[in-house]
Amino acid sequence: MNANIVEQRLIEKIRKLSSTRIVEIEDFIDFLSQRDDRSDANLTLAASKLSEASFSKIWDNPEDAVYDDL
Repeated sequence: MNANIVEQRLIEKIRKLSSTRIVEIEDFIDFLSQRDDRSDANLTLAASKLSEASFSKIWDNPEDAVYDDL
């Protein structure tokens, strides 16, 4: 379905609601956005954890030990 059509339908439905319900919808949209942000962060963290073993051979060497204190 066309995104513009869906957007228009949502706007029309929201306009029919009370101000209290509109605030609830805004809160729900914020919740969904935060959940997506956390999901992205969790994916990044998981990828970092998975790569640690591969990079440990590169990171743990005497030549680069000076950088461990930074």
